[in-house]
Amino acid sequence: MEIIGRSIYQGKVKGVTLVSQQMISFFGGIDPDTGIIVQKDHDRRGETIANKILVFPTGTGSTVGSYTLYRLKQNGHAPLAIINWECEPITAVGCIIAEIPCVDHISIEKIPDGTEIFLDGDEGKIEIHSIN
Repeated sequence: MEIIGRSIYQGKVKGVTLVSQQMISFFGGIDPDTGIIVQKDHDRRGETIANKILVFPTGTGSTVGSYTLYRLKQNGHAPLAIINWECEPITAVGCIIAEIPCVDHISIEKIPDGTEIFLDGDEGKIEIHSIN
């Protein structure tokens, strides 16, 4: 299956999804030294975003979240890519400065958790390959 959205930051990656139905705050919600979700009451709390294609509706929180994404990238704990329903400025800027491919305007409920996908940030395209 192929889904077309809007490109926020370019790049092409293949990886496994980590899907959340909740907003994510990168500042205070993700440990920048480990990539583990620490946000209280989050549906994926305790899981790592490192080397996953992170799928969530939209971001929230402080503008420092953009720099948290950059720090995650520098520490080797960033997601491979990000997919949103609506990419707000904090996540968009973070993806741009950290060079993390990002696509939005995607109906995230169509993307199962643990699914191998190919994300083409240049074209804003997602290809779902397999369900694990």
